[in-house]
Amino acid sequence: MAEIKSWLDADTFRTVVDSTPLVSIDLLVRDSSGHILVGKRVNRPACGFWFVPGGRILKNETLADAFARLTEKEIGIGLTIQDAFYLGLYEHFYEDSIFTAVGDGVSTHYVVSGFEVVLPESCPVLPCEQHSEYAWLTETEFMTSESVHQYCRWYLDKEKGFL
Repeated sequence: MAEIKSWLDADTFRTVVDSTPLVSIDLLVRDSSGHILVGKRVNRPACGFWFVPGGRILKNETLADAFARLTEKEIGIGLTIQDAFYLGLYEHFYEDSIFTAVGDGVSTHYVVSGFEVVLPESCPVLPCEQHSEYAWLTETEFMTSESVHQYCRWYLDKEKGFL
């Protein structure tokens, strides 16, 4: 297999965000009581919204390897893709990007594979790179809160996404 590419420099990544969709994985993480983990986003797009953990897949990284890396990085517990339930394929369109605010020219388009996992135990210390704080919400809170980004709520809506 080819070498997995590392993160791009800012100028190259800006060109990629402006020119192509990003391929990613989102994680609908539940605890043993069914509560859903959300983090308050600190970066654009979706800055300030409660959002599920997830991230981009790297060039030459298999889905299984990306899943293991992202669960370790985003929730502190390395899981295998076999530990998850596949929710479907989703598209997220944002008018802003990590580089620009709404209307400043660079939008973001994600093609997202959604997965649901139930944690066997509580999360260790959660990282603050992408989220300023975390909460465990009931499914009702998750689905009704305007602070939870609509794209996250789609993961529980069978009318959204592609299977």
